Amino acid sequence: MSTFFNNKVVAITGGSDGIGKALIELLLPMGAKVATCARNQDKLYDLQLSNSNMPLHCIVADVSVYNDCKLFIESTIKQFGCIDILINNAGVSMRTLLKDAEVDVFKKVMDINYFGTVYCTKLALNCIIENKGTIVGISSIAGYRGLPGRSGYSASKFALNGWLEAIRTELMDDDVNVMWVCPGFTRSNIRKAALNDKGQSQGESPLNETHLMSAKECANHILNAIEKKKRTLVLTFKGKQTVFMNKFFPAWADKLTKNFFFKNGKLVK
Repeated sequence: MSTFFNNKVVAITGGSDGIGKALIELLLPMGAKVATCARNQDKLYDLQLSNSNMPLHCIVADVSVYNDCKLFIESTIKQFGCIDILINNAGVSMRTLLKDAEVDVFKKVMDINYFGTVYCTKLALNCIIENKGTIVGISSIAGYRGLPGRSGYSASKFALNGWLEAIRTELMDDDVNVMWVCPGFTRSNIRKAALNDKGQSQGESPLNETHLMSAKECANHILNAIEKKKRTLVLTFKGKQTVFMNKFFPAWADKLTKNFFFKNGKLVK
């Protein structure tokens, strides 16, 4: 087992489910001190209870609210003294066509996916610079290729990728590594929690989740990439294929994407 994460303080947003929870469950046995936040108090309580003998700090917070982010970051620093690694994992998707969607849906997605990352990173920045640490953004293939029915989600992930690339360059002389991760389709709660045209959770996934990469496997790849100080991480064959096709054959990628998401003119995925 690698000792890289031993005694490192890792702050993870959105740790009550999916990739965030899987990261926590891998990091604690490695000797890391972990702080996490999420909106669901019951799930955080269960997480804390199942790791009662571990250095785990949990805070109920909505990353779209600046003061909640401030509470999370400041309480983490107070609890553990510093932050070495920040993993901006909290996110929300959407599944509705532009013509059907209410405008507030786009704002809500952007507030969580983009501004939540900006808030937490800005608040933790001085500590991370001091420790020559790492900033990670959990992005998406939708940050490389706009996906139908997920236009607001794609916009938020394009914004996230561009912002992380910009600050990566800014922080090079400070020896801070900035990395963005595009997991591709991974088994998690994100599709069930995806917002519909009214900004409410879908409650079901349009995909067969059993055939997707597990959150634990995805988390393992992420931790390995952090240790190796990678710039970007694109996971799954379909994810890598999509990025390649969109870069070199964009018109063809348009047709393949349409055929994947639509059937008889109706959004089915």
